[in-house]
Amino acid sequence: MKSLLMYSPKPVFSAMLVFAFASCVLAKGPTFTDPEKTGPEFNIQGEYTGVVATNDGEIKIGVQIIALGKDRYRTVGFHGGLPGDGWNGDKREIHEQEAPLKDGVVRFENEEGSATIKNGVMELDLGKDGKVDGKLKRVVRKSKTLGQKPPAGAVVLFDGSSADHWKNGRLSEDGLLMEGTTSKETFGSHRLHIEFRLPFMPEDRGQGRGNSGLYVQGRYEVQMLDSFGLDGKQNECGGVYSVGAPSVNMCYPPLSWQTYDVDFTAAKYKDGKLVANPSMTVRHNGVVIHKDLELPGNRNTTAAPVKAGPEPGPVFLQNHGCPVRYRNVWVEKID
Repeated sequence: MKSLLMYSPKPVFSAMLVFAFASCVLAKGPTFTDPEKTGPEFNIQGEYTGVVATNDGEIKIGVQIIALGKDRYRTVGFHGGLPGDGWNGDKREIHEQEAPLKDGVVRFENEEGSATIKNGVMELDLGKDGKVDGKLKRVVRKSKTLGQKPPAGAVVLFDGSSADHWKNGRLSEDGLLMEGTTSKETFGSHRLHIEFRLPFMPEDRGQGRGNSGLYVQGRYEVQMLDSFGLDGKQNECGGVYSVGAPSVNMCYPPLSWQTYDVDFTAAKYKDGKLVANPSMTVRHNGVVIHKDLELPGNRNTTAAPVKAGPEPGPVFLQNHGCPVRYRNVWVEKID
């Protein structure tokens, strides 16, 4: 099925070059941590899903809309539904254009058709004949593990009451744990739960857009980044930096509360020598994105504060200059 979300090869290549360049210079635009202060483009950005009538019958699709600032958006289409909720893994369909808000309506259009968004509903006209071929509703997904309570005996590193369990721990005005801190306690094999919220930085790109990282044992980084609508690479949200890309990009839109649940098995040593590499299983927003991923036992990932070794290590939350926030952080030790 042809889609209004399709790019021609030349624009795709050009967009990739622009994106790569912007990532290198880390452009600085406005940063928002409060949804009430973001402006209208924040309410257009998000996830839409529904059924579309085609020549082959009705099919379910999902669309992610990413705000790029100054009335520009990128739309990403998925056959079968959204990532983690029906997408069949086929190639994504991408389009980018300027689409100003007029009288409460945003309209995307190209040679294949048009999409009009009003009051949280996207109407598709794939034949440009004025006929509505499908309606997609804006949805706000929540992780299945959001708000998960720590099991008995777990070490609660942050419950909103204080930052006492953290070196250089700081709280924001609204009582959330801030970036750039290390747990005072260290851990071997363990299960870790953390909830994080990425800022809305529409004019920034790449590694400059809501960047932080969860370093397990202070050695192995699970990247935190506003990667909503991107490919899902090893240096994007959910990627284990320099080791492995997530099996699916489960990043929600910025300013959504998201979750990581990590089952970590520490490296094993005998007589001071490494005999078994560490590994981890990672769930992003309740979906497994790494299953028993083997980690390098003889080295840490990029920018890790703790070198690889047999000793237990802390939970480290990276400060990359972006106001990333955390809550509900706990660890269950595993012997």
